[in-house]
Amino acid sequence: MTYLIIIIKRKDLIKLKIKIGIFFGGKSVEHEISIITAMQAIENIDKEKYEIIPIYITKDNRMYCGQYIGNINEYKKIDNLLHISTQITLAKRNNKVVLLKCNKKFYESSIYDYIDIAFPIVHGTNVEDGTLQGYLNMFDIPYVGCDVLSSAVCMDKYTCKCILKDNNIPVLNSLCFNLKDYDTPDKIINDTERNFSYPVIVKPINLGSSIGIEVANNKIELEDAIITAFSYSKRILIEKKIQNLKEINCSVIGDFENAYFSELEVPIKTDNILSFNDKYIYGSKKTYTININSNTANSSSKIDKELKKTIENLSIKTFKILGCSGIVRIDYIIDQDSNSIYVNEINTIPGSLSFHLWKNKGISYKNLLEKLINLSLKKHREEKNITYSFDNNILSNFSLNGIKSNKLH
Repeated sequence: MTYLIIIIKRKDLIKLKIKIGIFFGGKSVEHEISIITAMQAIENIDKEKYEIIPIYITKDNRMYCGQYIGNINEYKKIDNLLHISTQITLAKRNNKVVLLKCNKKFYESSIYDYIDIAFPIVHGTNVEDGTLQGYLNMFDIPYVGCDVLSSAVCMDKYTCKCILKDNNIPVLNSLCFNLKDYDTPDKIINDTERNFSYPVIVKPINLGSSIGIEVANNKIELEDAIITAFSYSKRILIEKKIQNLKEINCSVIGDFENAYFSELEVPIKTDNILSFNDKYIYGSKKTYTININSNTANSSSKIDKELKKTIENLSIKTFKILGCSGIVRIDYIIDQDSNSIYVNEINTIPGSLSFHLWKNKGISYKNLLEKLINLSLKKHREEKNITYSFDNNILSNFSLNGIKSNKLH
């Protein structure tokens, strides 16, 4: 008997790419800066290992995906971009975080795609302040960066100062006021003048990119600065302005176990304070910062080795005290008259993810993004070991009929 033997060669198994949802935009005055930062990351992420799914959050908190969402040129005509894109929402399906298509009436059942990891690249209130992080927590998905608490604490300038001060990290003294205080603006002015001499700086308590920040040299300017700050936030911060100051930035990457500092930089400012234009308009022309260790650094941008070491140590300590994860940028103020150093603020999702500060450390933008993704997976594994709920039989014996006589503790 003759048998026909057919040998079929097995094709190489196709390795599926990890799907990363890049979230950007949002209801924030730093909306446009978020788009730029996200596009930079999308351009540099490892395409052979990861499939990128850009997820744009509009200024009224709708989420969109589509062929052109990752193309920065399309954002010149937002309405047209949204028209040709798909509105989505997140949902959990069989332990997968899926992107469901939406229609005008309700959510459709069809799945647009799914994501394995979330990468928030957002700036400012309503997104970077723990809002988006809390939303992602609901889906139990690994996400890059700080958790809800550290995001919220670092965004609130006054709360952050209080925690750092309690841990012997140097910060400038400040006063905090809310909208109720604004009912009697004279009291705000009197309290400010009682505690500080002019000039002072007035800031919205939870914004970045120097938006809403003004210097007041007298009472009239203080009144105007208070009005500006309250137009951006329900709470404001007022502190003494250092006259002869130098600003220095340091990035930190890591988590509660291991953290590493970057090279330092000295921002270049064209006004009394480092303005939005300095950071993003002039900065786009490469005049924003000078790396302290670069050959182009001049005498005004250099600092001595002892101060450099102090900033590096303070950066690691600040990062860990605030429970940060992923990458942050810590901004310092140096009073050159007294040689005093102060932590000014912490950016939990810094513009451009501060990738330029890691070049001289031998870390490319591509490798930096890979480190951030790996840290997110590590954080997610650690959270899996924490107990958040447990089985009990409370509801089996509970009756609403006895709710008036039985107390719940």
